[in-house]
Amino acid sequence: MASSEDQKRKAAEAALAFVKPGMVLGLGTGSTARHFLDGVARLVQRGMDLKGVPTSFATAEVAKELGIPLTSLEDRTPPDLCVDGADEVDPKLDLIKGLGGALLREKIVAAASKKFVVIVDESKLVSRLGSKVPVPVEVHPFGWRFAADALETLGATVELRLKDGEIFRTDNGNHIVDARFRSLPSPAKTATQIMSIPGVVGHGLFLKMADTVLVGTEKGVRTLRAARKPTRTS
Repeated sequence: MASSEDQKRKAAEAALAFVKPGMVLGLGTGSTARHFLDGVARLVQRGMDLKGVPTSFATAEVAKELGIPLTSLEDRTPPDLCVDGADEVDPKLDLIKGLGGALLREKIVAAASKKFVVIVDESKLVSRLGSKVPVPVEVHPFGWRFAADALETLGATVELRLKDGEIFRTDNGNHIVDARFRSLPSPAKTATQIMSIPGVVGHGLFLKMADTVLVGTEKGVRTLRAARKPTRTS
């Protein structure tokens, strides 16, 4: 039986087929994305001309250690391809991301990229968003409680994210509150409501953004493609 880690590795290896010489790559954050970084490093070591735009400080550090040349969105060269993991994927290829805490930068890089490929193991597939994980919401430290209360009025149970007993801080210096909804009948409506709350900086609903989802399974890799044209504006 293939472990979850093996399935992640399979999906990441399959994503390397999308990488072409000369590309600027959006480099995701998390354990699945780490497998993709290892693959990109091998391509660089073999002489392929590639540059990466990291979605977190942690990814930037790993990429440097692996010898992957880095650039930024400020260089005005949009990434050709962004590859990242996800915490949930529904049948429409809408996503929840952000359990790793890098949701804002991940969304910016994915939106800026020409193509967004998501790599997951099959445990991340759900019939509806919010089935297994909460929606991470990045909030400014000033008045975060107000934002949390507002999320509760939308029907969510809200918890301030901690790490090692301290309030978790994103790379942007913000807090994250995890909002668990009983149901999300209209993720797009909920996304709009969340962003209307003063103090909210971003959220983990990635809607109509993914072009392709590569799912690592025991038998290999399933390729799921979006039935609609991704907007990358959610």
